Amino acid sequence: MLEEKEAKRRILEAASPGAVTWIPLELTLDQILAQEITGTIDSPPFDNSSMDGYAVRAEECQTGDSLKVHEEVQAAGLDMGLDLKAGEAIRIFTGAPVPIGADAVIMQEDVLREGDRITIVEGVVEGENIRRRGGDVCAGQKLLGRGDIMTPARIGLLASQGIAEVAVHGKPLVQVVTTGDELVELGAPLLMGEIYNSNSPMLQTAVTRVGGIAAASHAYDDPDELREVLGAALATADIVVIAGGVSVGEKDFVKEVLEALGVKTEFWRVKIKPGKPFVFGRHPDGTLVFGLPGNPVSAFVTFHVFVAPVIRRLLGDSPEDAAKGTGNTSVVLDEAVENTGDRPHYFRGRIENGKLRLSGTQQSHAIFGLSRANCLLRLDPGEKLEEGAAARVILI
Repeated sequence: MLEEKEAKRRILEAASPGAVTWIPLELTLDQILAQEITGTIDSPPFDNSSMDGYAVRAEECQTGDSLKVHEEVQAAGLDMGLDLKAGEAIRIFTGAPVPIGADAVIMQEDVLREGDRITIVEGVVEGENIRRRGGDVCAGQKLLGRGDIMTPARIGLLASQGIAEVAVHGKPLVQVVTTGDELVELGAPLLMGEIYNSNSPMLQTAVTRVGGIAAASHAYDDPDELREVLGAALATADIVVIAGGVSVGEKDFVKEVLEALGVKTEFWRVKIKPGKPFVFGRHPDGTLVFGLPGNPVSAFVTFHVFVAPVIRRLLGDSPEDAAKGTGNTSVVLDEAVENTGDRPHYFRGRIENGKLRLSGTQQSHAIFGLSRANCLLRLDPGEKLEEGAAARVILI
């Protein structure tokens, strides 16, 4: 049985970022940049006013001074090319280009206006209320690096530079294949011994949340049907995730069918709880194949521990960042937790107000407890954490 750390290392070694594609900026949210981006223009691109007021010469704006107001107004938009003369003030609005000859903007609240003249109530100093060209970004400055994740604020930054498209690694297509005669389509009536197929929608949405594109199919416990379904999945996907049929039961045909389809099994069984039955293999065309346990909690945990990092790697994460997982954070335990087993155990827990409690029963079929969890807490064999201890968890 392979150790968890070694399994993850071997999986990530087999993965590399997908092909680079250029996509519209507004579609890049949560995508990972495939190249460094530098500034194309100065920002602001010109000296402009940060206030509604009057463009002036600071030396002429001491308390009590009086200035004649220029007949034209500089609003935000096209630069009118106004030239400030000695003894004058030009009406200006926020974002408007600063007229030639002005070195400050006095707020409209700091003057008294009577007709075409203003009297200074409170003076200004040179540069006051002016946003200087390049004060935020200079052309040629590094804005974002390869591997950075696109956020709304970063999208806004690039939009301010006029950048319409960026290079990212294409989202991997993940085919989720569920297996089992006992699984029934959602909405259909149940007969005795049947259960609804919860793994398919759970894993599809887990793929989407991590950043992949998900598709799904189902195969009954029949080698010929399984060969057809898996063959189609291998022909179209970057990653195939199979839920169920990977153990040693009489109807667990996944391993032998994968071998018949040319998939080389890298390892089977990993030292982890829940989720010991686990298959990882590669097809000659490069498709990565994961066989997860059929129990929903086991499938969910092994997906987050082993499959999610690979999706992030294909999207452009470094092997180190991918291995860390997403949403790794620190919490304080609100109760004692102990792993009495001989495998690393991922407990399902819920964080509230910075404190963690386990979310219901920890059995591998108990999906209600999983549904109430928002994190996974990993303990080594024999490890015990007392109430009040600090721990790191993976947010889910």
